[in-house]
Amino acid sequence: MPSTRVPKIAATDITPERFFLNRRSFIAAAAGSLALGPPGASRAAALEASASKFTLDEALTPEKDATTYNNFYEFGTGKGDPAANSANFKPAPWTMKIDGLVGKPREFGLEELLAFPLEERIYRMRCVEAWSMVIPWVGFPLAALLDKVEPLGSAKYVAFETVVRPEEMPGQSGYFQPLEWPYREGLRLDEARHPLTILSVGLYGKTLPNQNGAPIRLVVPWKYGFKGIKSIVRISLTETPPPCTWNLAGPNEYGFYANVNPDVDHPRWSQATENRIGEGGFFGANRRDTLPFNGYAEEVASLYAGMDLRANF
Repeated sequence: MPSTRVPKIAATDITPERFFLNRRSFIAAAAGSLALGPPGASRAAALEASASKFTLDEALTPEKDATTYNNFYEFGTGKGDPAANSANFKPAPWTMKIDGLVGKPREFGLEELLAFPLEERIYRMRCVEAWSMVIPWVGFPLAALLDKVEPLGSAKYVAFETVVRPEEMPGQSGYFQPLEWPYREGLRLDEARHPLTILSVGLYGKTLPNQNGAPIRLVVPWKYGFKGIKSIVRISLTETPPPCTWNLAGPNEYGFYANVNPDVDHPRWSQATENRIGEGGFFGANRRDTLPFNGYAEEVASLYAGMDLRANF
């Protein structure tokens, strides 16, 4: 099993907002409440108690940037469109179906999903457009959910689908559609079961905002951001690689694996460096070198031993 050791975050870099991760407060927040638990326990205490090994010694991206500058084409193609156009989206009630090559296919309600032990994971996130962030996600390992449905021995891949609601998601309506809906993504089963792969229900100690994929989304920190499918309604286990939206739309630009790799450029720009959002403006001159596997090579490189990562991008 690959190591899950990640450097600890310095106390001075922890956002001072105080919260305590618990199921009831997330359920209340999903129903419309703003608070996330009693103010008596700090984020630092929650980190130490739950998932301190999944932290970084890097400053967090400002919450405002992370929640107003992102891709979610279901609400529009501009970086500010998700925040501007998602107010009418209803993330509760919610169900997520898990089927395919599993012994116990079933649907999970939102309360059942929030019942999994929640942790905070501070991860680097890298977009294929050469910008990056450091975000404190709240969620649980995808492997814990897969264990509930008992994958069959023939299962080799995990397929994901986003909800289709054109009446609530303006990017899915209109004559011109930039993508085919529903949005689809996929992982190999060993990638999906890796300890770094989580299903997120919150960020910055708060319930996941609509524009960031409410009520539940995938986070795979060593891959480019388009692999992090949002507002998931279905997960299916398959024997063959599932179709993936961006891979279908532009196979020469967006590979199935989408591992962050500074040596494999996008056809229209270099991936060798990145712009960390919040450092010197969105398009500032303070660029940094892109790290292989987004800095998680020690944890995940063994998953791809013997593979040509240029061909399998």
